[in-house]
Order: sequence, then C-alpha cells, then structure tokens
Amino acid sequence: MIPTDGIPLRVLIVEDSEDDAILLLRKIRLGGYRPAMRRVDTAEAMRQALETQAWDLIIADHNIPGFGSIEALEIARKYDADIPFILVSGSIGEEIAVDAMKSGAHDYVMKDNLTRLPPAIDRELREAENRRAHRKAEAMIRHMAFHDGLTGLVNRAEFERRVADAVDSAQRTGEQHALCYLDLDQFKLVNDSCGHLAGDELLRRLSRRLRGGIRESDTLARVGGDEFGVLLNNCPLARAEQIARGLLERIKDFRFVWGERSFNVSASIGVARVNGEDDTNALLSVSDMACYRAKEKGRGRIHLYSRNDSELCRRRGEMQWIERLQQAIEHDRLELHRQPIRALSGAASHNELLVRMCGDDDTLVLPDCFIPAAERYNLMPEIDRWVIGHACAQYRQQLRMKNSSIECGAIFINLSATSLSDDGLVTHIREQLEKYDIAPRCMGFEITETAAIADLDCAIRLITALRGFGCKVALDDFGTGMNSFSYLKSLKVDFIKIDGGFVRTMLEDAMDNAIVEAVNHIAHIAGIQTIAECVENDVTLSRLAGLKVDFVQGWAVGRPEAFTRPTTSQPT
Repeated sequence: MIPTDGIPLRVLIVEDSEDDAILLLRKIRLGGYRPAMRRVDTAEAMRQALETQAWDLIIADHNIPGFGSIEALEIARKYDADIPFILVSGSIGEEIAVDAMKSGAHDYVMKDNLTRLPPAIDRELREAENRRAHRKAEAMIRHMAFHDGLTGLVNRAEFERRVADAVDSAQRTGEQHALCYLDLDQFKLVNDSCGHLAGDELLRRLSRRLRGGIRESDTLARVGGDEFGVLLNNCPLARAEQIARGLLERIKDFRFVWGERSFNVSASIGVARVNGEDDTNALLSVSDMACYRAKEKGRGRIHLYSRNDSELCRRRGEMQWIERLQQAIEHDRLELHRQPIRALSGAASHNELLVRMCGDDDTLVLPDCFIPAAERYNLMPEIDRWVIGHACAQYRQQLRMKNSSIECGAIFINLSATSLSDDGLVTHIREQLEKYDIAPRCMGFEITETAAIADLDCAIRLITALRGFGCKVALDDFGTGMNSFSYLKSLKVDFIKIDGGFVRTMLEDAMDNAIVEAVNHIAHIAGIQTIAECVENDVTLSRLAGLKVDFVQGWAVGRPEAFTRPTTSQPT
C-alpha cells in the first residue's frame, strides 16, 4: 500500500515517458515522501519550469531523443547548482555515468533497480542542505570580511580597496570622483552619559539615515569608532560639496532618543577630490585632516581640501613626522644628547638631556622638526617616558665607567605640557630610579613656565611630588609670561632657567639686561637658584657672573654631545 502522507518534495522529472514518470513517483512515495511533480521533456519546458517554481530535486532520464541528460544538467546548474540532480536510465554505461558525475550530476540509478532511488534521494537532499549551509557560511564570512559588524556598512579595509579602484579609474580614464571623511561631533557624550549600548544604537540608526543621502553607486563605510567614509563615484567636487551639505542636514535633522534622554547630533566633513594625483593613503589622510579642520572652524561644517591650503599642508607634514617618530620609538632610533649646565661658583655642575631622532641615513634630526607634531598628536607622554627610562639606563652606565666625563650633579629631563596631567608619571619615575639604583637627587626635571601656568594645579601637584621624594625641578623659559613673578609663590622649584631670548641680547638691549637682572634677583630672594640659557660668548658669560647668576648653559659653555648608550636595558 502506498502511503498518502510523508515529507513534501517538489520533484522536476525530465522524462519523455509518462509511464516511467509514474513509476518514479511510486518509488518516491514508498520512500516516505509526498511528491509534487512536474514532467518535462524539452529544454524549453525545463527552463520554464525552473523559472516559475523552486524545486527540491531533479530526476532526469539519460536517453530522451533530442534532449540528453548532459544538456539538462547544464540547464539545472545555471539556475541552482545546489539542487540534487539524479540520472536514471535503462542502459547507461559506466563511462557515461562517470562523465555525468564529473559534469555535476549527484548520482545515477538504473531503471531496473529503482529500489536505490529513495536512499539516493535521502542522501542527496542531506548533501544539498549541507552545501547550502556551507555556501551561506562562506557568504557570511565574506560579508564579515568586507563589512562592519555593528552597522553593516562597508568596513575600512574594503573602503580603502574601493578608493584605490577609484584612484586607478581616475588615472586611466580621467574620471573625477570625490572622497568625504565624516566625524561625529561629541559622540563621546552619548557613550559617557548613556553607555556604549546607546552609542552603538546611535551609530546603527545614523548609518541608515546616511545611506538615504547618497546614490546607489556610492559607497558609505564605517572607518573608525564614530567616523564614516563616503566615496562618490563620477562626482565633481562641486556636486560632492552639495551631497556633503545634504548629509550634514540629514544628521542635523536627526534626533536620537534613548530612554528619557534626547540628543541632537552634528558632524564635520572633510572633502577631497579623487583625480589620480594622490594615492589612497594620501587621500584618506588629507580628507581626514580636512575633517579635523572643519571641526576647528566650529563643527557642523565642511572643509574642502586644496593643495594650496597651507594649514592642511602643515598638518600633512606633521602626520608624516608622526609616522616616522612612531617607527623611531618602536625601533629604538631615538638618541639622547647632553649639554652641560656649568656652575659659576664651587657647586657641582649639571647636564640637560636633549632628544634626537636618527634619520633614515643615520643623520640626526633635531627636535624642532618632530616635537611640534608629537605635541599636536599627543605623542609627547610616550616620548617623555622613553627619555626617562633610557636616561636612567645610560646614567647608570656612565657611573660605571671609570673614565666617564659626566660630572656628579643632576641630569635634567624636559617634561612636555601633556605629561603634567599624566597620573602615572611619578610612579614611572620612581620605578625607573629604583630599577637602575639611581639616587633621586641625581635626577632633575624641567617644566616650561608656559606649560606650568596653563595647567597650574597639575603642575603644582607634579612639582610637589617630584621634590617630595628628592628630585630637583627647574622652571624653564622663565620670564616669557606677563605675570611670571606672581607664580613663584605657588611653584616651589629648585631652579629657574632665564629665557634665552633675553640672555642672548642682554648686552645690546638694556631692557633685556634689566629683565635678566630682575629674574635673577627675585629668584634669589625666593631661595631659588638661576640658570641662564643661550650663553653664546665669553662676554655674556662674564656679565652673568657679575650678576651672580648661579649656572650658565649654552655654546660658550659646551655644545650638546652624545650621551653614552647602554649595552643592555637591564641594570647591573
């Protein structure tokens, strides 16, 4: 008895004999299936059947006149390569069967042994499901490789590839494209006040809104935490600016609500032309800098990159220095030099440590070239810590050298303005002193007057902590501020370095001479020793000695020279 229920199965039978088709259906039902069948016997009928309905299984007779199984197999593969395709025949040879399997057939069954059909169907349906699952997994992996997991937008790597294609297109055909770099303003406020779940949801909703502001041929990508890239294909710069303004309006009209809180969102956009003159990295860099410039001009704005934009050219140069500087830190290609600070009395002299960078050709790069970039991009705390660690290691080696030229005073290290608020700096200094067994009195730190005044509370805390465990502190470039003297009561330091701008011209300029004399006098009243910078000749040196300045530094005393590098980074 043939079962009337079973597993539903949509079967396309390619067969010219209706009796043979009925026989196949009978065997399929006996195998536990409830087939819905359609029989075709021409290529056109098969194509029509595949176009109008989805099928779970194709069974094809090998010997239909004018329509062979190989042609049927080719038609099936074009529509869905995963549909199980089983050949049936009364006279198929082994060689033909093997060729059919190589062409993509999944199994073959002889008509005089149709009992093999149901298990073959069972097996091939499972295999088809496995193939589909595998393809789906591969598609998901491919999607994840090229798309951002949070927003579903193109990710940075894929975006850079598409920008590279646009550059190549511009070079080959002269087509003009445009690149937009978009950065949300104050996105951190949402994260800090409502948590990262809120920030993630904001990015998802805003991504959908931004997609509505560009064309199908354009690419919207998430290239950073709250940063987006837009590649506008075949788009002149004037049109790109219009699209960018439209995106700003879409963002401005967007209101993000999370719980009982509501946020207005804005963004800044940098726009650059893709015309084949700049490579991918350069375009991403200049569009990013243009975006930063838009933020500086007041946020919620657009800035168009131009090669004649002096501010962006300067910033681009700084970015190049940052890359070189990071590599120098990573590969230990920074170098310390020392310049003597000579006592004009019987006191011990000191040394100031100065950092240099080794260039690609081993020439020394002076700090004036790379420090401004490091300050702008917040790399100075890392440099300061590098200097402190290496200074301690090299100072310990100097003390071990029998013929060392270093004198027994302190070595002074410059601290950047950003390091004043580094909460872990004092601990780091203590650890380095202990690691290399260096007495704190042998280590001094210089802080510029400008930096100290700009962040007075942090400066006071840092100075107090350093002097508290025995290190010396000098206030550098003193006298440049309008109210320099008024801060001496708050800034309890050991030394004041009289700004070299006054020292250098004190012999020709009576006002500068008076300032040097006044700084020296008031410092001594406060119990602070003085160091005159930029002493370049013996006449100036003699004049400073007459004023009872305590220390002098400059080319008349000694030029910077290499500080011996340690043979090991570990203390002995």
